[in-house]
Order: sequence, then C-alpha cells, then structure tokens
Amino acid sequence: MFRLTLNGKPIDENSMEGALLELVTAHMREQIGSIRHPVTGEFPTVAAMGDLSNLTFHIEGSPELLALVNAALGKDGGEADESSGQPLDQAVAPKAFLSYASEDAQLARKIAEALMQGGVDTWWDAWSIASGDSIRQRIDEGIGDCTHFIVLLTPRSASKPWVNIEIDAGLVRKLGGSTRFIPLRCGLDVGGLTPLLQTMHSPEVDAETVDVAQLIRDIHGMTRKPIIGEAPAAIVKANAIDSAHSPAAMTVAKYFVEAAERGCTFDVQREPDELARELGLSSDDLSDAIYELKGMVVNHGGYLVHPHETLFANFDKHWMPWDPAQDALRLAASMVNDDGFPNEPPQMAERLGWSARQFNPALAYLVARDLVKDIRGAFTNDGFIAIIVNKTDATRRFVKGRT
Repeated sequence: MFRLTLNGKPIDENSMEGALLELVTAHMREQIGSIRHPVTGEFPTVAAMGDLSNLTFHIEGSPELLALVNAALGKDGGEADESSGQPLDQAVAPKAFLSYASEDAQLARKIAEALMQGGVDTWWDAWSIASGDSIRQRIDEGIGDCTHFIVLLTPRSASKPWVNIEIDAGLVRKLGGSTRFIPLRCGLDVGGLTPLLQTMHSPEVDAETVDVAQLIRDIHGMTRKPIIGEAPAAIVKANAIDSAHSPAAMTVAKYFVEAAERGCTFDVQREPDELARELGLSSDDLSDAIYELKGMVVNHGGYLVHPHETLFANFDKHWMPWDPAQDALRLAASMVNDDGFPNEPPQMAERLGWSARQFNPALAYLVARDLVKDIRGAFTNDGFIAIIVNKTDATRRFVKGRT
C-alpha cells in the first residue's frame, strides 16, 4: 500500500490542498519577504488570500519598499539579479530632534553628545538656541529639518505638556512621511506609554551607561556615511557602493568576497558571534543581513555562516578586479565560438588567463541560470567548482542574445 507524504508527513485527499497552499505561500513569503529597504531596513509583509484555484498575494510596505519589490521581481515576473534594485539618491547625514523635559537635561545631553559622535546631527536646545533667538521659531525649525524625531520619555517627562506638544508636532511630520518618530524610554515601561506610542518600536536607554549604539545603527539604517563624527565602521565601509542591499548585507558580502580564496561554497566559514564581532554588527543586524542574502549566505543551525557560490557571482564586481557577469559572457562565447575550447575548468581558465578565484564566479553565474551543464564531484582539483563544463543550446542563445 502506498502512503502519500509531504515533507515526511502523511497526508490524505482532504489535507492535500491545504498542504500545497502552505507550500506555495511559504515559497512566496521567502522569495519576497527577504527583500529589504536599504535605508530603513524595512521588510515587506506578504498576505495570502484565497485557495489554490483563486490565490492572491497582497504585499504590504512603504511605497519605497514596494518599488524595490517590483524592481526585484522584474516587469515580466522573472528572476532578478543583484543589480536590478533601485539606486539610492545621494545620502545626507541624518538629523535628529531630541525632545525632553528639563528634569532630564543631564541625561538628554549625554544622549545628544553620543548621537553626534555617532554621526547623527542632533538638535538639542542647549546648543541650538542662542541668546535672543525665538525659542518657538528655533524649535519649529529643528522639527522641520529633522529626519528623526526622538522624544526622551521618563517617568518625569511622560506627562509634561511641553514634551507632549513637541510629540504632537513630531507625529504630524511622521504621518506626513518626512520623519521617523522614535520614542526613547528610560526607566519607563512600555505600559506607561500612550496607546498610540505603544504601537511603535520604543528602544530603551540605561541612565547609567547611556549606550545608544543600536539606536545610532538604526538611525543610519546601516547605510549612510555620516558627515559629523565617526559612524560605526560597517556603515563607512558599505557606503562606498550604491546597491539595493542594505549596508549590513553589503558588509557581510564584502567580507566573504575579500576573504575567499576560491570563490566557492564553504570557502570561508565563521561562527555567527565571531563574524558579528569582526564586522562590528549586532547579532540582530547580522541575522537580518543573512536573511536578506538568503540563498547566497547560509547560516547552518545558528553555529556556522558561510557563502554560497552565487554570492561571488553577484558581488565580486564590487570588490574584485573583474565582473562575473561579463566574464560569464566571455566564457560562454569561447565555448560557443571555439570548437577546440576545452571543457575542463583548469584548462578553460588557463586559456582565458584566469585564476580559479575568477573562473568559479563566472561559472556559477552560468550555472545559476541553467546556461551550461556542469559535472561535479565530491572533490575537484586545483580549487575549481566543477570537473566538466559543457555548452548547451541555452549557452548559444545566451551568447547570441548578448552580443
């Protein structure tokens, strides 16, 4: 007697449709849900509605994020590569407006100074309002120019009318889409916030340590090199390149690209905590970056992080003196145009004047698109990812369409 199973679990006719629906939905959520806005760090939400005969997906997120989703999916719904994301406009340093009660002035000063040192241009009344200035005008200007409105909420300030007025102004700009509103708690439980503020992410700062490193990373979105002060190292390194990926993801990709000796899967292996320390990322930042690079960077059971060969095919162009996409076309053209071109990678690379490190990403580019047929074994000589590479009709069509 045959037993029908799905993922190792027995199913019957009644549960078949539901199981398939779960698989389709999970696949769509994995494909779309890993797209991340490089500035805000926002991931889309994918809602599935209907059954298999009438299944629709609703993707929720900001207009900017949805534009990235559309670009990643491609106009024809086909697979998109790393370069298909929307380029970002030139960055400007984030500007924060810090609202607080006078009783919390000492703590507010420490926070403002820490933000400035972290590359966040911060409006704080002690250095933003000079003698003879109109207080109201200066405050309005500070709120009007800010990209991030931070209100310091403590048991002393939560009920202050002046703070509440500034919160109202900050919320108006948030609703207008021009400012990110950040309730920053100190000694105040989430339950002590207003119902509206309880729906927002409200980070907490300790009055003794005043550690706002994660807040600074959040404000920068791990993406914009600040004008003022020294930002976290990962931000500075990642800002050199325009990409649809977040700077945290770019930092991880850069690390593996530069550390790899062969440009293949398992080429570099690191424990997550070790990798996070080396890159100056928090564990959450690293986890999100790996999720964003899904399929190109792998986290095995939470104890080992390593690249997949497709990472090098997509990212070598940023930090190596070659572009795998261009190399792939040259490799394919050599296979199609030269009947005497070898089919063993060491000889192929020698003919092209490439090392294994340059050859492997070009081959991975072709393999990922099913443009060649490769034969692999448990072990390959000289650091190449395949033993034999043969051309197909798809190889010819690829070369013909690109040249």
